[in-house]
Formats: sequence, structure tokens, C-alpha cells
Amino acid sequence: MIREAMLYDKLDNNKVKCKVCNHRCTIAPGKRGFCRTRENRDGTLYTLIYNVVSSEAVDPIEKKPLFHFYPGSFSYSLGTIGCNFRCKHCQNWMISQISVDEAVAFEIPPETAVERALATGSRSIAWTYNEPTIWHEYTYDSAKLAKEAGLATVYVTNGYITPEALKHISPYLDAFRVDIKAFTEEFYREVISAKLAPVLESAKLAKELGMHVEVINLIVPTKNDSPDEIRDLSKWVHDNLGPDIPLHFTRFHPDYKTLDLPPTPVKTLEMAHEIATEEGMRFVYIGNVYGHKYENTYCPKCGELLIKRDGFAIVDYKITPQKKCSYCGEKIPIMGEYIESSYDII
Repeated sequence: MIREAMLYDKLDNNKVKCKVCNHRCTIAPGKRGFCRTRENRDGTLYTLIYNVVSSEAVDPIEKKPLFHFYPGSFSYSLGTIGCNFRCKHCQNWMISQISVDEAVAFEIPPETAVERALATGSRSIAWTYNEPTIWHEYTYDSAKLAKEAGLATVYVTNGYITPEALKHISPYLDAFRVDIKAFTEEFYREVISAKLAPVLESAKLAKELGMHVEVINLIVPTKNDSPDEIRDLSKWVHDNLGPDIPLHFTRFHPDYKTLDLPPTPVKTLEMAHEIATEEGMRFVYIGNVYGHKYENTYCPKCGELLIKRDGFAIVDYKITPQKKCSYCGEKIPIMGEYIESSYDII
């Protein structure tokens, strides 16, 4: 469905300026923005993907990954078409790097999405698989309905959302799972076709607006894996988001335009874990390495194992209902209740 866009300015000569993401595209009549999903038609900006869905699933919340947000629960998850990044290593390039004209997709109105989320027993709705920022009109309408229905709401995002758009949706958005893909402007320019600074600002703003924030850093060999860069990233997260923010270092696997690179060595991920811990981060995780001890949650005070994970499943949970370590009483920053679930529907 095509709908008039939110958050744009009309300019001279029937041009428009989009204010949803930090590319802030100025779009001439008949043209589309960088995301290829927002089109200027005679001086009015339209979204071409309002309720267009390419991907629908019920996922464990740990798959997002969100480790401190309604642990054990399911999240009804939707993705659409397009992206405002051009990541050369994109894992979902089949939906993110094509135009809506090429897509195989279907329509799910916001009301239906909420109904399906409730019917599956999901605790939340997540907009994921591609970048939800460019889906602003749909996610905004859906999030309002989801909150009215008692569901939590999640953005799995690259963080390139503008302050205007983030503030607009913030009353209805609970979790902001953000990728900080590297900690140099060079990486963002050459690998992603974007800038780092706006991502950092959106992560800070999401926390200030009261959202639950978790940070992901996919470590790509030879591109963003230096100890100095990992240390700089860890320091920034500690100083700007806080030591209790979950920080996930995840393993890269070759895909799309980076088939010439090897998977991330596990020892590199372990080095990143050690560096972030040295910099004062209290909850550091390693991802995409099945069975690794650092996919679990440990008490930062006494060191006891509190959440044991087997892939995306929680197999043991030792945090009290008061969200404290059951061994030493240390407060553990978990948003929402633990939901002991069966994984039969996955």
C-alpha cells in the first residue's frame, strides 16, 4: 500500500526533504530516496512499503539478539523491503538491497499484525530483518496498536534514524537493539555508505528517551577487528550508554560482496570480550558461536552463572523475580519478566 509519508518538508520546485533517516534526502519529483522506498510524486512524499511485508516469523527474543528484555519470550517479527545502508556484508541482502518493484511480498495491515502477535502468544512485536527506520509510518501505527494491546515493541536497527523520527515513535517503542557496525568513519563510508556519528547519537537518544538498549558489533576480519578500535567502541558504550548495557560481539560469516573474507576467528571475539570487560562493561556477550560460555549471563559481582543459554533457548535461569542474583543479591538489569517457554513453534 502506498501512503503519504510522515516527517518531510516540501521545498521549492516540488522537491521534498525526507526527515526519517540521517541521509535526509532531498528528492526531486519522480525520484526516490536513498532507501528506494520513499518517492516524490508531484511534490508529495509517499512511502511505497506502508504495509508491505517480505518476512514474517515468531522468533525467540534471544535471536534479535536481546538478552535482557523479556528473556525466554517470543517476538512476532516482521520485515519489509529496502534499506538506508549499503552494507557489503549484508546477511539479508535479498530483501534489503532490492527495490520494492522487484520484491516478492504481501500485505499485513497493522491491526492484523497485532492480532497475529497475540494469537501466537508473543510478548512483543519486532520490526527486523531489514531496517525499520524506513518503515516509519507502518511501525508507528503498528506500535501504537501494539501498546494498546499490551505488547512490547522492538526495533532491530542500524541506528540511522533521525532525532525527529526517534522522538516521534518513542512513546510506543520499548527496545532499541542497535548495531554499531564499526567505530571508524572510514568503515561507515567505505563499507556501508553512511556515517558513524548519527548512529552514536541515536543510541544515546534512545537511552535518554527511556528505551531498553542493547548494542551489537559484528566483527569483520581485517575491517573492524583491531584491538584499538574495539577498545574505543567499548569505552564509548561505557561512558555514553553505561556499564550495564549489554554489549554483543558477534561472528561474521562471508556473504553478499564479502565472500573473500574468512569467518571471524573465535579468539578475536574472545579478545573483544576481554577488552570490553577491562573497560568496565558488566554484561558482554559473544554471538554466532554455538555453545560458547560467553553466550551466557554471569553475575558481574560474584561471577555465578545466572542465565544458561543453548542457542536461542534458555535452559537455566537463576535471577530472582526481584531481578537480583540468586546467589549474592546483586541487582541485574533485566527489562520485563522471565517467560519460561516451549520452543515447539520454532
